[in-house]
Amino acid sequence: MIPPLHLTGSSKVLVLTGAGVSAESGVPTFRGIGGLWEGRRVEEVASPEGFDADPKLVWRFYSLRREGAAKVAPNPGHHALARLEERLGDRFLLATQNVDGLHARSGSRRLVAIHGELFETRCEACSKPFHDEQTYFDDVPRCPTCAARLRPNIVWFGEMLDPAHLSRIGRFIETAGRDLVFFAVGTSGQVYPAAGFVDAAREVGGQCWLVDVDPSEAYAARFDHVVRGPSGSVLPALFGV
Repeated sequence: MIPPLHLTGSSKVLVLTGAGVSAESGVPTFRGIGGLWEGRRVEEVASPEGFDADPKLVWRFYSLRREGAAKVAPNPGHHALARLEERLGDRFLLATQNVDGLHARSGSRRLVAIHGELFETRCEACSKPFHDEQTYFDDVPRCPTCAARLRPNIVWFGEMLDPAHLSRIGRFIETAGRDLVFFAVGTSGQVYPAAGFVDAAREVGGQCWLVDVDPSEAYAARFDHVVRGPSGSVLPALFGV
């Protein structure tokens, strides 16, 4: 049974999505069985140290991820969030831990990809990120301007999230105050600072919802409402879209 959701003309909705949303589209999970990829710890291909040690291997890992993500499509959960944004306009903000670009492909525009973008590449030395759907299996790409190495625009282990992204989310929470309705969808609540968004929402008096197939009891206890189920069916019903 899904509890009734009441949004008023002043409600502001912040949504945090995690890997569970993408998994419903068939996106391969970041970590393989036992946290390994081809027998290697994922940190070896998702860290600055790993890139320095073997940049060609890192690019092969992300090239395979690009190929996998390009083969899947947004699911009803993605589309429900895009339609809710159409209804609310600037009273809506979506923060995602996913890098696959499926939210943007479904029509989400007020979007903060806090862990980076799989289909973006950036120069280590000089340039801003740029859209890039190419795969690099044989060579490490170089910047056409300064010849420095190009890397995936992903926040790797040991790197800080973009402060501008966190500031945007923080301002949204503070401005909304008691009008805030916060949703955490398909996320385990184990990775900070995203796992702390619910605490910030509660501090301003916001209403907090958790939507997940199998949430942990510890994370669920921090929410006012917990809906157990796949986001692809829960969100359209919850939002009436």
